[in-house]
Amino acid sequence: MARAMRADARRNLERILAAARDMIVERGPDVPLDDVVRRAEVGSGTLYRRFPDRGTLLHAVALDALTGTLNAVRDACEQEADPFDALARYLRRTLELRVSAVLPALLGRVDLEGDPELSPLRAESVRLLDGLVAAAHAAGTLPEDVTFADIGMMAVRIAHPLPGPLPAEEKQALARRHLDLFIRGLRAQAAS
Repeated sequence: MARAMRADARRNLERILAAARDMIVERGPDVPLDDVVRRAEVGSGTLYRRFPDRGTLLHAVALDALTGTLNAVRDACEQEADPFDALARYLRRTLELRVSAVLPALLGRVDLEGDPELSPLRAESVRLLDGLVAAAHAAGTLPEDVTFADIGMMAVRIAHPLPGPLPAEEKQALARRHLDLFIRGLRAQAAS
């Protein structure tokens, strides 16, 4: 039986994964691991004990992102009776998790399709999201010509950080605004 992780170890792991995710989004998957250590505010030994190399860390970031995606779609479906509202909740949550920015950054570095740990999570997320899109189509709250792929691609485009000197908080605020405009536009198009 696996031993439960100590609270401080869990916090350190969460800090490392969040720092790695954000830095991968901002600077790519080759960001120096020492920079991740500084952003996470942990010792380098803390990172290297858990992640002995870059590949292990990138895999863990992908696993965390896919787990977050799956949890987000499940929670949205449980908390919202209307499928469009569930889809909107899901999109807002994954924007905060930066899933649609970090997973594309990891393509070619992590095998999302063939990895025995990542592939089932990805497949289940796709299955649930595809069902959510179909339910919103059936309810008449999502335009019929808007596909699962359209929504996914728009989420990637919105989540990708804007270039330029704006502070990260402002970039994230703009991403939230643009996502809300996208959601409102879909709702209005379905209503008309």
